[in-house]
Amino acid sequence: MASVRLQSVSKKFGQTVVVDDVTLDIADREFLVLVGPSGCGKSTTLRMIAGLETASGGDIFIGDRRVNDLGPKDRDIAMVFQNYALYPHMNVYDNMAFGLKMRKLPRAEIDQRVTEAADILGLGPLLKRKPKEMSGGQRQRAALGRAIVRHPAVFLMDEPLSNLDAKLRVQTRTEIVKLHQRVATTMIYVTHDQIEAMTMGHRIVVMKDGVVQQVAPPQEVYDRPANLFVAGFIGSPTMSFLPCTIVSDDGALYARGKSFSVRIPDERRPALAHANVANATLGVRPEDILLHADAAGSIAAVVDVVEPLGSEQVLYFTCDGERLTARAPADAHVSTGDAIALGINPKRMHVFDTVTGTAYF
Repeated sequence: MASVRLQSVSKKFGQTVVVDDVTLDIADREFLVLVGPSGCGKSTTLRMIAGLETASGGDIFIGDRRVNDLGPKDRDIAMVFQNYALYPHMNVYDNMAFGLKMRKLPRAEIDQRVTEAADILGLGPLLKRKPKEMSGGQRQRAALGRAIVRHPAVFLMDEPLSNLDAKLRVQTRTEIVKLHQRVATTMIYVTHDQIEAMTMGHRIVVMKDGVVQQVAPPQEVYDRPANLFVAGFIGSPTMSFLPCTIVSDDGALYARGKSFSVRIPDERRPALAHANVANATLGVRPEDILLHADAAGSIAAVVDVVEPLGSEQVLYFTCDGERLTARAPADAHVSTGDAIALGINPKRMHVFDTVTGTAYF
């Protein structure tokens, strides 16, 4: 078990910067998730920690050791990849034991480690099966077991659930969280799926174009996104955005667009003391849009699409040429083409600088 520290780490391929000056402190036994769209640098960051890529700059520490010059086998890490990478001619037991045999551990210790890992992952009845005789979820658990038996200081996981169907993703996601609770080892997990990030990590690192955008616990990232990118990436359905200006009227502040005017709560006013009032963006989560609001301060919108999801409905509107998304109860009587006056929960609204993307609140 060990902490991991990245200090001004960067990676270039030729003149292209794919990871730019990343500094992270990952605590011992923490479950940290790196999340972002394809090409944001999250997998490259993980591969540099593993020693599979050489950092172009900066330092990487595992525990108290600087590991920049150490090979993967000397870093005391175990990595689980998107593809299972199981030996097809070996059964589950031999796949899990292979690395331990290469390290020439005693047979009794190998058997003990494999049996313990199989018990943790529910693989006991499958130890004699070969990969072709197993489901995708079972293969992924076998790949996890092969990592567990090494008793590494750090687990590194690179989109391990991407090849699974939706039901198996949920099931295996839960198993990985339970695994972390049982083995109490530092885990760094890469995904492009923000739902995985929100449900699994103690903290999440949101990346874009090789740059860290925000590092915080999942709920903080959701409630207080650092900028427009984070606000739009985290959350499903995504946050809605409306261009606006910040104006003062009768001692109150308002976010005003072409067809709406929303009063900003007085306690939020200090955050706008240095705002770019002419280039602001109002942001609101789907659950914070209120249907059939009072006329005063409402947003006039027309329903474009209704998506029934069983337990609720997701409604898509157009306002000032921008798309708005709202959640509604399953029994709400809403149809395509309906004109509805929408309101916004003022305590949950967000305002961003349109030019820089930075959140005011």
